[in-house]
Amino acid sequence: MNPEQCLFCKISKGEIKATILYQDAAVTAFRDIHPVAPTHVLIVPNKHIQSINEMEAEDELILGHLFFVAKKITQQENIAESGYRSIINTGVHGGQTVSHLHLHIIGGKPLREPMG
Repeated sequence: MNPEQCLFCKISKGEIKATILYQDAAVTAFRDIHPVAPTHVLIVPNKHIQSINEMEAEDELILGHLFFVAKKITQQENIAESGYRSIINTGVHGGQTVSHLHLHIIGGKPLREPMG
C-alpha cells in the first residue's frame, strides 16, 4: 500500500480527524472508530509499516515503543489494574483489516472469550 493512501498514516499526520490520546515522534495512539469494548485504542507507528512481516531491522525499537505507550494508555484509561487485551493482527487470516501495523488495546469490561 502507498503510504499517501494509508488511513493510519493520514491520521498520524493530522490529515484525518481522530481522537488522539498520545503522539510522539515515533507513534500515535487514537480511539478506534468501531470499538469492541468501552476502551478500544489503536497505537500505530508514524512510519508506514504494513505489518510485522514487513518490519526491517531498523524498525525493531518501534515494537517495544508501541508496548511502552500501551502501558501509558492503560494507566491513562484506568484499565491497567482490571486488565485488558493487547492485540496485533497480521495478514488476512490474522484479521488485519488496515495494512498498517497497529496494536489494539481493548478493555474496560470483562472480555469473556478466552484467546489462547
